[in-house]
Amino acid sequence: MFSRLHYISQGETSQEQLNNIKNALNAGCDWIQLRFKEKDELSSNYFAEKVKLECERYYASLIINDFADIAKRVDADGVHVGLGDTSVSEVREIIGPNGIIGGTANTFEHVLQRFSERCDYVGLGPYRFTETKKNLSPILGIEGYQDIASRLKEMGVTIPIFAIGGIELEDVEGLMVAGIHGVALSGGITHATDRKEFINQMNKALNGKVKNS
Repeated sequence: MFSRLHYISQGETSQEQLNNIKNALNAGCDWIQLRFKEKDELSSNYFAEKVKLECERYYASLIINDFADIAKRVDADGVHVGLGDTSVSEVREIIGPNGIIGGTANTFEHVLQRFSERCDYVGLGPYRFTETKKNLSPILGIEGYQDIASRLKEMGVTIPIFAIGGIELEDVEGLMVAGIHGVALSGGITHATDRKEFINQMNKALNGKVKNS
């Protein structure tokens, strides 16, 4: 079973990324997506290996965004691919049959595409405006997730969907009612004042243990 809370790493340098990942792990995250588009820096100075070792210390899953060759080299748990990244079939050839593959989707049609490509999960968004990602796709809002989840159910299509894009604690209940499996956060975790408390509250909401007003 995939963790319901994913942390997507942030940082302009490898050291900043590593520090943010350590903070997230120490605060209770058990699923890390290492998203760092500077491949040369990602490959150098054993950065990816350091992240893998930190995840092992906390028994956390490590997914590497886009770079399947690096994921294979450090024995990461899987790879997440964007719509313009390496194809799912190519990633599968590199990481093998047991690696996890997640795929980005912005629309209902994208989700069907990811399902046909045999992705293991989908990161669907954006939920609302966020400055974390450039060239943001059209905002879905809660109605967008409800519509997509309903149409998938009608078709009998089952795939874990993670909402992404500026999600806050008060958004979780509605998303879970809509049929979303979990959420992926970046800045919300990176910049949380009390990271442990924030992650604890998020996990409670994601597992239906609290009601948000």
